Amino acid sequence: MAKVIEGLYYAESHEYVRVEGEFGYIGITDYAQHALGNVVYVDMPEVDDEVEAGEEFGAVESVKAASDLISPVSGTVVAVNEDLADSPELLNSDAFENWIIKVELSDKTELDNLMEADTYQEYCEKL
Repeated sequence: MAKVIEGLYYAESHEYVRVEGEFGYIGITDYAQHALGNVVYVDMPEVDDEVEAGEEFGAVESVKAASDLISPVSGTVVAVNEDLADSPELLNSDAFENWIIKVELSDKTELDNLMEADTYQEYCEKL
C-alpha cells in the first residue's frame, strides 16, 4: 500500500501539492514512484517559468518508463529541487520529502479540484 500524507492535495495524475502560505511544493506521490520503479532522471522547468494546472511541466524517467509531470496548480516556478538533478533516486527513497518544484500559486481555488488524502487513498486502491 502506497503512503498517503494528510494535509496535501492530490491529482489523479499522481502529483501532490503541499501548500505553505502563497507557495506550493509539487512532487510525485509514493504511488507514482512505486509504479515508475528506479528513477534515473527528472526533467524540471526553469525558475520563473509559468506552470498551468493540468499542463505538463516536466518528466520523470525510470529504468522502465518515462512519465510526464502534470501540474496540479497554476503559478510561477520560484525554485526547483537541485538535489534531484544529481540524485533523481531521492524520489524513490521519499517522494514526499523530495518535492520537484516550488511555485507561487496564482489561483488557490484550483486546490478545490484536487483530492484530499482519504479520497486519493480510495482512488489508488481502485487502480
